[in-house]
Amino acid sequence: MLCLVCVLGAVAAKAPARQYYQIKIYHLKTAAQQQRVTAFLKDAWLPALHRAGIPQVGVFTPVTQDTADLRVYVLMPFRDLDQFSKLESKLAADKTFQADGKEYLDAVYNNTPFARLESIFLRAFEGMPMLAAPQLTSPKSERVYELRSYEGPTEKYFRNKVQMFNQGDEIGIFKKLGFNAVFYGEVIAGSHMPNLMYMTTFNNNEEREAHWKAFGADPDWKKLSGIESYKNNVSHIDKFLLRPESFSDL
Repeated sequence: MLCLVCVLGAVAAKAPARQYYQIKIYHLKTAAQQQRVTAFLKDAWLPALHRAGIPQVGVFTPVTQDTADLRVYVLMPFRDLDQFSKLESKLAADKTFQADGKEYLDAVYNNTPFARLESIFLRAFEGMPMLAAPQLTSPKSERVYELRSYEGPTEKYFRNKVQMFNQGDEIGIFKKLGFNAVFYGEVIAGSHMPNLMYMTTFNNNEEREAHWKAFGADPDWKKLSGIESYKNNVSHIDKFLLRPESFSDL
């Protein structure tokens, strides 16, 4: 007779590790603050993360900025919680980072580089456990990255929507139609919960619109969305259209 614990252990060992993601959102009041944050990310933050073993970091700004709330988005993947928990101590010990980022790191209280810093922490979906760099051919200045947030009316409905992506293979439909997904993740900590987030990418906005039109007409999506058990599992959707900075790894 097979040892059940041994079988479960073997299955777990074969399952790919699921990454964790942190999305930082810098909320800014002025163009000067945006310049300071962007310079810090480019010259100090990304190089330091690369030295810390995080090779792919995304930095994005909205396609259309809200002048009342300028934003910069940063996406960071972590292989596990241990890597995330040790990052701050690694940065504190990184003398190059401390020197390169001094103007930002030592900012005084009445001349801050940002108005507010928001952080969202996620765990990758089983159906896409690792972040993927998009395969796009257009210049970065033309690309559109779409970050979506799907809130559930309750925790149970939220879990149902996550299942729809994984076991229902909504992820597979996006892949079939060439949405160039960067990640799918369930939010562990954030200001809007319960919710999941994912990012798809396109060469330009015309391609984005064509892809969503194809998605809405796709027979597999119509079949999946018509399943009664998946009804009403999203109560609110936010979508953010972003462009990668020239120095972004993604």
